[in-house]
Amino acid sequence: MATLKTHVALKVTNLEKSIEFYQAMFGVEPMKHKVDYAKFDIASPPLNLTLNLATSVVSGGALSHLGVQVESTEDVKAAIKRFGDAGLNIFTEENTDCCYALQDKVWVTDPDGNQWEVFVVKVADTTPEQNLSTTVNSDDASAVATALKKPCCA
Repeated sequence: MATLKTHVALKVTNLEKSIEFYQAMFGVEPMKHKVDYAKFDIASPPLNLTLNLATSVVSGGALSHLGVQVESTEDVKAAIKRFGDAGLNIFTEENTDCCYALQDKVWVTDPDGNQWEVFVVKVADTTPEQNLSTTVNSDDASAVATALKKPCCA
């Protein structure tokens, strides 16, 4: 396969609200829109995003959050403007140490509670590797918690 594109399929309870949200999120119209389905074919970042109408309230699941890594802080600022222009609630973080990396980011939440971040990695690794087998007894939970830095978006 010469071209790879990430595919994310989401169950949504209100297709029209979700379409409006993802139009604002990515700045494009859906390429396919049916009564119970919408498909966005996004060039940058390469993404095949489908929205599937759920017959009942969407709940939990294993999804933590979704994200789009961009090339620069200016790209994050452009997303902040696009989200603001669309009237979306945002949460921004500048120079945050998250997932062991220094990042700038903005967060938005879709109509079904899926959290999205648009982020740039400014410093790829803020914490050196630790050899836990020699520095921490695995039975000592408090030592393990002290030895490990918890990623912010875990």
